[in-house]
Amino acid sequence: MGIARTRGVVLIGVEGVIVDVEVDLAEGVVGTTVVGLADRGVTEAKDRVRAALVNSNERWPAKRVTISLSPAWIPKLGAVTDLAVALAMLAADGRLPAVVIDDTVVLGELGLDGVVKTVRGVLPAVVAAAHAGFEKVIVPAANVDEACLVPGVEVVGVESLAHARAVLAGEAAPVEPGGTVIGGAAPNAHLRPVPDMEDVIGQPLARRALEIAAAGGHHLFLHGQPGVGKTMLAERLPGLMPALPIAAALEVTAVHSVAGTLDVDHPLINTPPFEAPHHTATLVSLVGGGSGRPTPGAVSRAHRGVLFLDEAPEFARTVLDALRQPLESGYVSITRSGFAARFPARFQLVLAANPCPCGIGDQRGVGCRCSPMQRRRYAQRISGPLLDRIDLVVQTQPIDRAQMLADDAVGESTAVVSARVAQAAGRMTQRLNGYPWLANAHVPGAMLKGRGALGVDPVATRWLREASARGTLSGRGIDKVLRVAWTIADLAGFERPGIDEVAEAVALRNDSFRTAA
Repeated sequence: MGIARTRGVVLIGVEGVIVDVEVDLAEGVVGTTVVGLADRGVTEAKDRVRAALVNSNERWPAKRVTISLSPAWIPKLGAVTDLAVALAMLAADGRLPAVVIDDTVVLGELGLDGVVKTVRGVLPAVVAAAHAGFEKVIVPAANVDEACLVPGVEVVGVESLAHARAVLAGEAAPVEPGGTVIGGAAPNAHLRPVPDMEDVIGQPLARRALEIAAAGGHHLFLHGQPGVGKTMLAERLPGLMPALPIAAALEVTAVHSVAGTLDVDHPLINTPPFEAPHHTATLVSLVGGGSGRPTPGAVSRAHRGVLFLDEAPEFARTVLDALRQPLESGYVSITRSGFAARFPARFQLVLAANPCPCGIGDQRGVGCRCSPMQRRRYAQRISGPLLDRIDLVVQTQPIDRAQMLADDAVGESTAVVSARVAQAAGRMTQRLNGYPWLANAHVPGAMLKGRGALGVDPVATRWLREASARGTLSGRGIDKVLRVAWTIADLAGFERPGIDEVAEAVALRNDSFRTAA
C-alpha cells in the first residue's frame, strides 16, 4: 500500500484556493475512483494521467487507486490538477520520493503524450500559494514568466511529465524565466503602441472632457454626428491615463490570466486595458459568467482601464442596465450552485452615440430622416439611471473640410496632455493618501460636501445648490459635479475647487442627447 500527497489550486473567480491532492494505492479490485466534488474535466483526469504516464515510460499501477481532492466542499473545475495527480501517483508508487512534492504546489494540464500544457489563472494560483505559505510552485514551461511575477516563490518550469520527474529527482534543470520578473524591481513589461491625440482634429470641448476623465477616473458619454472623432477620442483615453502601480498591474494581469488573454511573452499588464465589445454582445459576454467555470466578462477585462461602448443605444437595454451595479460597487458577483465567483470591475465607462438612428441630423433634428418617435425611442435606450451615473456628458461638433485641412488643425499630442494628467493625478493621490479611494470619481458625496480636506469651497457649494434648484441635477448628479470640479482644480493646480471649477463641471453634464428627443 502506498499514499502520497501534493497540492494544487482551483480558482473561484480570480481567487485561488489550495487543494490537497492525495493518491492512495491499495490491494483489491483494480479500478480508479476520484472523490472530492470534481467536475467532469477533473474526473476525466484519470484517463489523461494514465495515458501520460504510459507514454512517458512510466506505469499505471494495477491496484485500487483512490484520488482525493480536498476540501471536498469546494467545486473542482477544469484540468489544472492533472500534473499534481500524476506526480502524486508516481510518489505513491515509489517511483518518486514523496517528500519532494509534499510541500509543493503543482499546476498543469497533461496531454496524452505527457506534455504539460499551458493553463489559465497561473498568477492568482501562485499568489494563493504564496499567501498559504508555500515557497515552491511547479508550473508549465509557457507559464514560467507569469508565475515569476509573484516575488518570494521558487518557480519550477517543466515541459513534460518526464521532465518534471527528472527535475524533482535532480536529474535535469527546470525551464528558466524569459525576463519578465518583478521580485521588487521595475517590471520589464511590453510597451504596447498608443494612439496619439494629434490624430484628433478639432473637438476642443471633447478633448477637455477626455483630459478630465483621464485625470480623475470619470465616466464619459460622447454624442454627436458620425465621423467627428468619438471613437478616436475613446481609443486615446488609455494613453492619457497614468501607468498602473504594481499592485493594480497584478490585479489586471490576474483577471486576464483567468480569461486566457495574456501575452505569454510579456504577461505583465501595467498599462490601462481597453475593451470595446460590439453592440451585439450578450449579457454574459459583458458581465461574465458562462456554463461551468465562470469567466470574466468585458467589464472585468477592462478593470483599471476603459470599457468603450460604441453605438451605445444599439446595445440591448438589459445589457446596458447590467452596468449599473459594477459602476457603483467596482465588482461583479456571479453565483453558482455551491459557490459564488467575484470578479473585479473598477473600470471607466465611455459611451458613444449618434443623435438619432439615421445619424444624419444634428441635435436639433435638421436633416434627419427619423420620426420624432424614433428619435425618442433611440435616446431612451440609455436609461436615466445609467446616464445619471456618467460624470461627463459632452456633445461633439461637426468638422468642416476647411478645418480639417487647416495648418493649425493638429492639436496637442498625447505626450503633452498625459504630462498634465500625471501632475493632476499626483496632486489627487497626495490628497487622497490615507483614504481608501484611488481617484476623485470614487470619493463619497458626503466627504465632498463637508468642510474637511475633501470639501469644496463653501461659496461654490452654495452656488451649486442654487443652480441645482433651477435645473434637473439629481443627488447623485450633484456628487458627480463636485467630483469633476475637484479634478478640474487638480489640473489647474488649485488648492480646492471654486465657483469657476463647479460651473465648468456643470457645463460638462450636457443633457441635450435626451432633451433633443
